[in-house]
Amino acid sequence: MQKLHLVMGGRVSDPRSLEFEDLKNIDLVGVFPDYASAEEAWRSNAQRTVDDAEMKYVIVHLHRLLEPELPQG
Repeated sequence: MQKLHLVMGGRVSDPRSLEFEDLKNIDLVGVFPDYASAEEAWRSNAQRTVDDAEMKYVIVHLHRLLEPELPQG
């Protein structure tokens, strides 16, 4: 089964939160077929912006949103 993952990032109002300030300027890095490739893209973008505490990149487990009744494993 394909497990899609979205990597995205942007400026947050508080570095401890996931509240993005400007949704029009979200960086949609891409959709990836597995966690390993999504993590590689996330790590690359997070490291690129490491000196900016208000920039945050995340991995969204799209497969969990698309089919929430499936086991999480």
